[in-house]
Amino acid sequence: MAAIVYFRKVSETEEFVEYAFGDDPEDFGRRLTMDKASCTSTVQDARVDHTFLKASRKLNALHTERGMWPERGMSVS
Repeated sequence: MAAIVYFRKVSETEEFVEYAFGDDPEDFGRRLTMDKASCTSTVQDARVDHTFLKASRKLNALHTERGMWPERGMSVS
């Protein structure tokens, strides 16, 4: 079974990047915040599930690869 998550940047400060994310490209119903210094993430709704972890891991991988936080993207497995 395939798993997919979409994300897009909502805001960015010197310390944090906030993303909307979800499994539907038309409905980003959840939010996560990345701490730039530690590259750790928190989820607004406190549901630490597969979708959140998948988005967080992909965001960290893209940041490591590109040296910047992506505007949008997706992860499929």
